[in-house]
Amino acid sequence: MIDWSECGAVERTPDTLSGAWRFRKTRVPVRALFENLESGATIDQFIEWFPGVTRDQVLAVLAFAEKSLAAA
Repeated sequence: MIDWSECGAVERTPDTLSGAWRFRKTRVPVRALFENLESGATIDQFIEWFPGVTRDQVLAVLAFAEKSLAAA
């Protein structure tokens, strides 16, 4: 399991989305990115479908996940 607390592109609070990790300053859960990519969506489509999420945030989350999984 990835410890998102060290990724600056995401945040969580207990009273928003039941405490799920989400893209900073949005209500878009991080899991939505992975679910959409797994279903065949592109990064550009994800950004279009979820206004407020930036390309930099998406790339930071993907890089963090890759780094975390490589270290596991």
